Amino acid sequence: MKSILKTSLYMALAAGALTSAPTLYAQSSTPLKIVIGFSAGGGLDNMSRALAEKLRTELGTTVIVENRPGAGTQLAVQAVKRAAPDGNTILISPATPFIIFPLTYDKLGYDPDRDFIPLAHLADAPMVASTSVNSSYNTMSEYLAWVKQQKDQTGVGMVSLGGTVHFGLLNLNKNTGHSLQPVAYKGAPGMLTDEIGGVLPIGIDTVGGQSELQRSGKIKYLGVTGTQRTPLLPNVPTMSESGAPGFELSTAWYGAFAPAGTPAPVVEKLQAVLIKIVKTPDFSASMAQLGLVTTGLPASALSQTIHTQREAFRPVVQKSGFKANQ
Repeated sequence: MKSILKTSLYMALAAGALTSAPTLYAQSSTPLKIVIGFSAGGGLDNMSRALAEKLRTELGTTVIVENRPGAGTQLAVQAVKRAAPDGNTILISPATPFIIFPLTYDKLGYDPDRDFIPLAHLADAPMVASTSVNSSYNTMSEYLAWVKQQKDQTGVGMVSLGGTVHFGLLNLNKNTGHSLQPVAYKGAPGMLTDEIGGVLPIGIDTVGGQSELQRSGKIKYLGVTGTQRTPLLPNVPTMSESGAPGFELSTAWYGAFAPAGTPAPVVEKLQAVLIKIVKTPDFSASMAQLGLVTTGLPASALSQTIHTQREAFRPVVQKSGFKANQ
């Protein structure tokens, strides 16, 4: 009974927030700004622009997307930290600035826990290991058996060092006794070009960044990160299922945040409307085309995810001795 009452109360609050949200924003001449730390054209940018269109309708106000790439998204994060806490600025961020950067930077220009209020967990961006379609191995276990015999082919491609994939690879080495080496690329295209050409035995990136090449028969998938298979690739096993334990927490996601000090009623309204949008079937379907799985989880779930993943990675990062450059 308590559970039913709690659920009913949450639904009533959410409904109330949605009802009053248009009134709140229609009274302001200041546009609602979504800030992201990437250039235009990528998966996060496309999702943010789709969200902006929906928010315009839901809130009855102008919504713009501001691209502030640089410093591994830190320019965007710090811009939102400095923004007025009035509900007119939202950060949409990947996991790394909130999970890994606090562990790898001696000094950050923000405190991920004190300077922001979580609004909602918006989407997962499933990550998958891939290789050339001409490779002799078809599973992670076959790849690990192959690489044992190839002492000069231990590189594993990724788009940056110091992220969840990097430390997942260190976990894999610890669990299996391998000495695989992370190879950082400036972007997925370069990594995938080397995969297709046989220069790089294996690479790991988001499904969205690789799906076109997989559909065209140039690469094949070996395993997805995380603890569960993704609905985008139901026939591809997890890395652990495929004999490569260590990447269970190496997941990618996008969450929404407001500057600390944003009034609670505004936070509640934004949380409710964001969850409503990403749970809409047509929005979810359009995001799946980008390689994203919408979630629509409340702020409490986002906060729990951040702290759980950060603490799980803490000993791995400390043991590695890795430090990010300022």
